[in-house]
Amino acid sequence: MDKDTFELLVRYNKGANQQMNDIIKILSEEEWNKQFSGYFKSIHELCSHIFIRDYTVLYKFKAVNKFESLSDAYFSKEYNSSEILFKNIDEYLIKRLELDNIFINFIHEITVDDLNKEIIWKNTKDIEIKIKSKIMLLHLFNHETHHRGMISLYLELMGKENDYSRVYTYA
Repeated sequence: MDKDTFELLVRYNKGANQQMNDIIKILSEEEWNKQFSGYFKSIHELCSHIFIRDYTVLYKFKAVNKFESLSDAYFSKEYNSSEILFKNIDEYLIKRLELDNIFINFIHEITVDDLNKEIIWKNTKDIEIKIKSKIMLLHLFNHETHHRGMISLYLELMGKENDYSRVYTYA
């Protein structure tokens, strides 16, 4: 995995989020909170989960290097992984775009040396995890794609046409 791959993935990530959010922004509050039988019960819950995981993983990169894009002012909160964020769809759309822009700036800033450094932290079971930065980033992109797929299914079940799966359009 080279830096060009991560540049492609972050462009796709932001673009896919934007395409998905173009659909989310026209949902009613009832549709945003509609309950499904999946682990995450609503699009609202999924969007909160994706945001919290992105935020948390990007925060971990502060231990790798001093990245200007990962400012202390922005990364000063701690979220519980089961927390449901966002009072409404508009708040979500603003925060998601803000985090996607930080993510893009971060990927532009990260170096090949940074990609090979290890991130070390303790998980929720107090087990120490050591992983190379590039694997952590790959996990993060995969995580977002996985959960966007869940949102896609929920949208389809509500009769909302969607398709934001074409990574090659960002090459």
